[in-house]
Amino acid sequence: MANMVILIAGFALLIKSADFLVSGASALAKRIGVSDLVIGLTVVAFGTSTPELFVNLFASMQGNTEIAIGNVIGSNIFNIMLILGVASLIYPLSVSKSTVWKEIPFSLLAVLVLGALANDALFDKLGYSTLTRIDGFVFLAFFGIFMYYIASIAKDPGNTQTSTGGKIGLAKSLAMVIGGFIGLAFGGKLVVEGAVNIASGLGVSQSLIGLTIVAAGTSLPELATSAVAAYRKNADIAVGNIVGSNIFNIFFILGISSLIKPLPIVSGANIDILVLIGVSLLLFFSMFTGKRKIIDRWEGVVFIALYSVYVIYIIKRG
Repeated sequence: MANMVILIAGFALLIKSADFLVSGASALAKRIGVSDLVIGLTVVAFGTSTPELFVNLFASMQGNTEIAIGNVIGSNIFNIMLILGVASLIYPLSVSKSTVWKEIPFSLLAVLVLGALANDALFDKLGYSTLTRIDGFVFLAFFGIFMYYIASIAKDPGNTQTSTGGKIGLAKSLAMVIGGFIGLAFGGKLVVEGAVNIASGLGVSQSLIGLTIVAAGTSLPELATSAVAAYRKNADIAVGNIVGSNIFNIFFILGISSLIKPLPIVSGANIDILVLIGVSLLLFFSMFTGKRKIIDRWEGVVFIALYSVYVIYIIKRG
């Protein structure tokens, strides 16, 4: 019970701190004339993924690699299957042509790169598989390509609109950013500590806790963002937030994590990677079933049902 309290406290601190960071950073960006689109693609995408980032930083530094890898894979599956499923039940999600043909395929590429780099035993005929520091540099190189793509979008003359409402003072903005990072650091430490102790107390693998409890908890900012966006009928934000976060999780967070300390790939991780490849493909093909470029409510039900089956499977796997 004490460890559960620690875990919940860590999640609460992560979510509130991420909100502070996004609000403060957005206010600072608006002060220097950055457009709303660029803020959404960078500050918001980064902010909603900071819980995963700080959990992985502490997990990697402490050698809890099962939580580090399970957190990213589990969060990405949770993002697609449950968050987009719930968001599409609130309101069918109409997706832009750019997202269908560029961002979603890029998120699928991220999973395929992860699958290739996580299988040294298969491709290099080694007796083990590890995400090495070299793999970390490869991830970050792909992340650089993604950021270049975002920069090219930002240069489009049609994407220069900047809102002026709700300005926050400079001192307060800086305090929110600094406070957000401090809170994320403490929250990440609490989540890792609570998750490791719960796994030990229940006699289950850290991978299971990472794929389920930790992944769901660190994805709460994405859930809130996409659910509110769907309620407001802003499908581009609802879907773009998830796709951008999934790319960020693999290329940036796993890249940084494996630079800190190489991450051994545990037995069974390939199945979870294959599931992530499958749900990424399912997201892409859902753009062409039913109404084109729309995630319908019935597709949302399918997503949620498949996620339930996956959770039951990994719980039985232990």
